[in-house]
Amino acid sequence: MAGENDKWEMYEDKRGEHRWRRKASNGKIVGSSCEGYTQKAACKANADRHGMGGNPKGLGAKDKWDIYQDKKEEYRWRRTATNGEVTGASSEGYNKKADCTSNAQRNGM
Repeated sequence: MAGENDKWEMYEDKRGEHRWRRKASNGKIVGSSCEGYTQKAACKANADRHGMGGNPKGLGAKDKWDIYQDKKEEYRWRRTATNGEVTGASSEGYNKKADCTSNAQRNGM
């Protein structure tokens, strides 16, 4: 399964806010938080929502997923919670829709 060997990193950014990133075995970032969190627990919950630890609580099960093309005509994904807040987005654009979809699935779609 894609992503099973990914490494998850929790860190503080320059503003002192908590963030996460997910790296593939080749070192490439394949997912990251869209925002900083003042509480580490909130950051961890967002990472769990994107598959850290297998997401045993099923966080985000009702989230809406959008696959779209940006201005460069590259495919991207966006994850939106039921309250309208964007909880995740692709960290890069993809030439192929299938590659974008695969990355979204890796992040919980």
